[in-house]
Amino acid sequence: MLTAGVLVVLAAAGIGGTGYVQANTVDYYNVYKDGNIVGSVNDPAEVEQLIQQQTEEVKKANPELSMVLDTGEITYSGESGFKADPETEETLSKLKGLLTSHAEGVELVIDGKVAGVVKDQETADAILNRVQSKYAPQLAAAKKQNEVKTLSYSKTEAEKKKESPSGNKLTGVKFVENVKTDAVEVDPNKIMDANELYLKLVKGSNKPTKYTVQKGDCIGCIASKFNISEQVIYDNNGWIEQDMIKEGDVLDLTVLQPELTVKTEERQSETITYDAPVEIRKSDSMKLGESKVLTEGKSGKKTLTYRIVKQNGKVVTEELVDSQVVVKPVAEVIIRGTKVILGEGTGHFASPVSGWSLSSKYGQRWGRMHKGIDMTGGKTIMAPDNGVVEFVGQKTGYGNCIIINHKNGYKTLYGHLKSIGVKKGQIVEKGDSIGIMGSTGESTGVHLHFEITKNGVLQNPLKYL
Repeated sequence: MLTAGVLVVLAAAGIGGTGYVQANTVDYYNVYKDGNIVGSVNDPAEVEQLIQQQTEEVKKANPELSMVLDTGEITYSGESGFKADPETEETLSKLKGLLTSHAEGVELVIDGKVAGVVKDQETADAILNRVQSKYAPQLAAAKKQNEVKTLSYSKTEAEKKKESPSGNKLTGVKFVENVKTDAVEVDPNKIMDANELYLKLVKGSNKPTKYTVQKGDCIGCIASKFNISEQVIYDNNGWIEQDMIKEGDVLDLTVLQPELTVKTEERQSETITYDAPVEIRKSDSMKLGESKVLTEGKSGKKTLTYRIVKQNGKVVTEELVDSQVVVKPVAEVIIRGTKVILGEGTGHFASPVSGWSLSSKYGQRWGRMHKGIDMTGGKTIMAPDNGVVEFVGQKTGYGNCIIINHKNGYKTLYGHLKSIGVKKGQIVEKGDSIGIMGSTGESTGVHLHFEITKNGVLQNPLKYL
């Protein structure tokens, strides 16, 4: 039997042991990444500090990019143990090795294919705008103008009338391909420099292409066969003169294939001066062959407007959409003897094609002079004024060709005819059928090539039609 003194001693010993255990019990935390245990730490704040440090290091390594540290799901469970010793350093080191990172970028997708990835949407938009501005400089100029604050005012009608209508106006710009941008997570090493991606888009790639001219080939036929512009053929083969190629010639048809195709539509206007019409009055009081000017003529002015469609700066189609008389001409009145001189023109030209439309205008084209206009419409070709047939037959580049001398300083030429319906020396009157429209010679399709010369100098036929 224990005495009271012994009981007191035992009780005291029990109380002291519990306190010792409590005093040596350590609280700690198990760390989990995506549900898998990594190790233990004294305090979750140590893990959060590691994540903060790693985030700063990732951003410091790629300061121009939007970087994200991939931590996964970090969770904790609180634990405690007698003299427990959490492996904090080992746990933090192991967790650091499990952390990854990625960049947030924007990929440029063309017709479903990724062309490249850049750092952000602003960069992607700037690249696309730069590509369009390469072929439509008006875009860049307009944006620059919008950045400058200027005072504006409304122009009066009188001021508007004084402005010249001539010039080019951009009416549309778009990509031929389907273009879109998407936000993506990407390896920072795969983010492209903006200039590098721009050059890839506008230069693309090419492979040398050679072609041996076959019998019956023409520049336009070859261009159509390879779906390229005739300008490419002229640019790559500077030895071609007067559109002359022959069987066996080897052409370089190499052409860059850009990743993006910019389609532009322009309204091009020009104001031209055209000659006054001539009114002939007969007088039986004057000797045969005599004439005098009764009223001096005054030239007129008109504005021609074309719709021009280009792809990457190369003309695809051009169309006359409007013709407005700015200054009406005053007819020149000439009195001549009563005897009619057969084959003499009036100076008033009708259209040689009924229901005509313009397929190519007069002037510089593909780096060389286009001496007339190309017309489509009714297939029967008619004399636009009285005259004498001066030439019928084949002409280099023109194919089947007719030249009419109107015996008043004017001559007209008709090229690419399918068939000729007149003979040399034949007198024709305005409206007479002279041939059928075709595609002979250097022709890209069925049309009439029509030229007018005055005293041997080429004229823009649109001045007279």
